[in-house]
Amino acid sequence: MAARGGGAVPEAAMAAEGPRSLFALSAAAVSRSMGALERDVWALPGHLLRGLLPLLTIFHLERAEGAARRAGLSTQPIWRQLWDDVMKTRPPNSENITCWRKKFLETFFSNVLHGVLDVSSDWRLNDHHFSPLLHSSPHVSQLTLCNMLQGAVELAAEHNHKVLENLAGSLRILKFQHLLSSDQSIRRSLVLLLHRLIHHGSVSQVSMYSWPVPDTVLLVLILSMSAGFWRSGNALAYQCGLCREDRAPSQELVQERAESGRDAEREGSNGENQKGFPEAPVEADAHLNSVLSVPRSSPLQNQPCEEASSEGPCDHTSIQGEPSPRCGSGQLSCHPVLRKTRRRLKPAVGRKRCCLRRSRGPYADPEDLYDFVFTVAREGNSGLLDKTSSTEDENTENWTSSSPGSPCTGCAGCKKRGGPAGIFSLKAAHRFRSVSTLELFSIPLTGETCRTLSNLLSSWVSLENLVLSYNGLDANICCILSGLRALSRHPGCRLRVLRVSDVFSHMPCMELVRCILSAFPQLHTLSVSFDLKNQPEGNRPEGNASCSEVEIPESCLEQLEIRFPREPLHTTFLQPVLKASKSLQQLSLDSATLPCSQELGLLLEALKECTPNLKKLSFHDVNLAEHQKEVLLLLQDPVLQEITFSFCRLFESSTAEFLSEIINTVKRNSSLKSLKLPGNRLGNHRLVALADIFSEDSSSSLCQLDVSSNCIKPDGLLEFTEKLEGHIQQRGGQIQFTHLRLFQNWLDQDAETAQEALRRLKAVCSVVNDSWDSSQAFADYISVM
Repeated sequence: MAARGGGAVPEAAMAAEGPRSLFALSAAAVSRSMGALERDVWALPGHLLRGLLPLLTIFHLERAEGAARRAGLSTQPIWRQLWDDVMKTRPPNSENITCWRKKFLETFFSNVLHGVLDVSSDWRLNDHHFSPLLHSSPHVSQLTLCNMLQGAVELAAEHNHKVLENLAGSLRILKFQHLLSSDQSIRRSLVLLLHRLIHHGSVSQVSMYSWPVPDTVLLVLILSMSAGFWRSGNALAYQCGLCREDRAPSQELVQERAESGRDAEREGSNGENQKGFPEAPVEADAHLNSVLSVPRSSPLQNQPCEEASSEGPCDHTSIQGEPSPRCGSGQLSCHPVLRKTRRRLKPAVGRKRCCLRRSRGPYADPEDLYDFVFTVAREGNSGLLDKTSSTEDENTENWTSSSPGSPCTGCAGCKKRGGPAGIFSLKAAHRFRSVSTLELFSIPLTGETCRTLSNLLSSWVSLENLVLSYNGLDANICCILSGLRALSRHPGCRLRVLRVSDVFSHMPCMELVRCILSAFPQLHTLSVSFDLKNQPEGNRPEGNASCSEVEIPESCLEQLEIRFPREPLHTTFLQPVLKASKSLQQLSLDSATLPCSQELGLLLEALKECTPNLKKLSFHDVNLAEHQKEVLLLLQDPVLQEITFSFCRLFESSTAEFLSEIINTVKRNSSLKSLKLPGNRLGNHRLVALADIFSEDSSSSLCQLDVSSNCIKPDGLLEFTEKLEGHIQQRGGQIQFTHLRLFQNWLDQDAETAQEALRRLKAVCSVVNDSWDSSQAFADYISVM
């Protein structure tokens, strides 16, 4: 019925448009019978296939890709039109989209998964021969899960196990946004999903956004599984089929399999549990409910039993950053295995156990999921273990003891709480593949969560990029640094990019930069950004050890970005960082104040002396109105290739001669490739003057010019265009200028003139602009004055 209804729609649509040719009618008939004619259709000549492709559903259109390519046809215009017809939105950065087929199917998958799109709303989306999720999943490289994690529950369902298998091979970026608290069944689905997509899949980046009141257990669960840690077994009443293939079955496992098989046979399952994700047994489900419930009131009851033996179902420490070995293609994803409850299982002979608690509840299990994600150490080590009991087995280590792998032992945030609390046990967990990029945006991190993250970071050797943005770290930044310091001692450490931004700074920016580089000199990119100062100068929090005297080892830093919370920029504090960063190629200084008129000159001398390889230098929101000499010195630097003066008030107190000096300096500099001057109130007359940079007597190699937010009007842009065209004609069409950025200028005041100027400019270079409403922007500006 669905097929007949869907097939009638294209014919009705053509009839509504008017009489069609015999070919169009035949093509419509063929599109309705693609199930039987598909192979013959792919063999059609190109001129016939071209007329048929727009009449196919998205499922057959996707399958036609190979035939279209062989016929010299592109399906990109069809997918682009599908986007406009179905999604009805303009995707961000649409000019950078290279494959509209992937873009459409990826968005289609997400919308269907979250119930945003009804496939019956358009005949091209509806074909009973195809599953929307299954067919589009191979094209999904980025997926966002939000709210109550309904998408995770759907993907972990038994009927979508093939979809999950496809995602395990295609998905690279997994995002969580606007999460809410979840119950036990949702967490069970999430664990299954993360284990398959991260530990046995291809996800390399996990990002979390906008979680104002995070569920601590859920947050730590996502973090720990992203880091490759997981306890299989009784915690979720199933074992992963891929993990079971990675090891030889032990005697205990063979016995468990035999018992499970007998139970399943008695229950008439016939082994169906090996083909999907059936519900766990009643006893196991009750156990799961108990361990996934809210935190227990007494942390002393949460200390787990640990096995001194390193044996376990799956240990992948040697391949942390690589996909874990998989079984044959016929093996499905992680699936439950019916297991006996703990009371009926006998421990393996020869295993020693060290119990940190005397008594256990009816469901207290050494593989308790809650214990795994949220075990909290006590204040001080003395209360954790009785000294007598701790010496009974000298070979069993105390999981709360300070060791090279236990990062946070002396930072101010931890001292306030009496010791290295909040570090959950990782020794009993198994190590799997982990992600290489972790991003946390607008998620408040408590002290306990920071220490858990620090503990994870201390051995997260596969991590390459770490972004912590607006997490309210405050003094807990010291705890994060402790984890990074421990990580830096691992020979296989790959972390190269660290970005930290927040509202308040716990310490001066330069002090934090020194702390980070002294703890982790292997970084290639470091970005530190704060909006406001947390403490008045001279009123530091007690217990915060100053890093101002810490010696910085030679670093690998190539890119340094610092956003000061209106702090003074002292070259004496920056210079040690520059001296240790001989490989520095990019430096960005944002929102700094210059304490004296000589400070910028001292900075330029330090840059010249310490950073011979510096290629890009950026100033943003730094008042340079009184530093015209230094600005000219920078513009004539023979090494710099890109210079940015963004909202720096360059012409606030300057004369006309200063603009002429800038133009002449740039004309003589053949090494400068990019000049960015947004937000400096150039206006029409200064923009027109800048066209002389490309005059016939110029030796400039300038390729990119950014004049965004400069009060430029359409008539001024047109005059600039005419002058630029004249210079190009004088030079015989030889010019290296390729990119012009015009964001947020007053081009809407005369749309006709603006369009004429843009049309002529685009014949010369690539122009990037926007449809900015200058009147509304001015009204917004007035409203907040």
